[in-house]
Amino acid sequence: MKTKETLISLYTLADREIKRTLRIWLQTLIPPVITMSLYLIIFGEFIGSQIREIDGFSYMEFIVPGLIMMAVITNSYSNVVSSFYSAKFMKSIEELFVSPTPSWVIVAGYTIGGVTRGILVGLLVTIGSLFFSTFHIYNIFIVFLFVLLTSIVFSLAGMINGILAESFDDISIIPTFILTPLTYLGGVFYSISLLPDFWQKLSKLNPILYMVNGFRYGFLGITDINIFFGLIMLVIFALVLFCVNLYLIKNGVGIKT
Repeated sequence: MKTKETLISLYTLADREIKRTLRIWLQTLIPPVITMSLYLIIFGEFIGSQIREIDGFSYMEFIVPGLIMMAVITNSYSNVVSSFYSAKFMKSIEELFVSPTPSWVIVAGYTIGGVTRGILVGLLVTIGSLFFSTFHIYNIFIVFLFVLLTSIVFSLAGMINGILAESFDDISIIPTFILTPLTYLGGVFYSISLLPDFWQKLSKLNPILYMVNGFRYGFLGITDINIFFGLIMLVIFALVLFCVNLYLIKNGVGIKT
């Protein structure tokens, strides 16, 4: 394909994914905002009022960045895995595969859709958090980098799940048994500095800890991890997952029968 045709293909696929998210906004955008608002009320208002400050910030201020990142992670992932598997289930993905569309365009198009939903939900949760907490921004560049890279990583991870899934049950196993536990144990609701030494070391094996802490650093200027290490880790994850998706798409894994 020529460069112009390739860009048109990318635009068309990304546009379709974005419009899909916006068309069913009552299912894709509103529920996570309501869920995060409940977390803010229950943990921030009811429980947080009984908890002392963490690094000079109230408990509510501390958990807000973590909840925003949790919303970005879950929605970036779920958008791509559900969209790609639905296309497989309805056999419409086969039309894309028989076209001259490059494999990287397919991966990028679905990823853009996931990133768009993740960032939109993150923005809505951020706006909603203003009703509960004072808004801080320590470094807007770090905020943008971490939210963008995290959304890309989990969009790509969701696509792998969608490619390999053989049933609708398969697209819920990883979010339920892997993604959700890692997110809850990723420092969203607590600082690992409060944990015993053994559990601190164990927590540092959780990649989501670095994403949440990096994002929190952008808002509050506090962190339990090395920010630059977290950024490098995210870039490596994104490149590796992109290459894995590219390999699976090129070889028709999960598509060819």
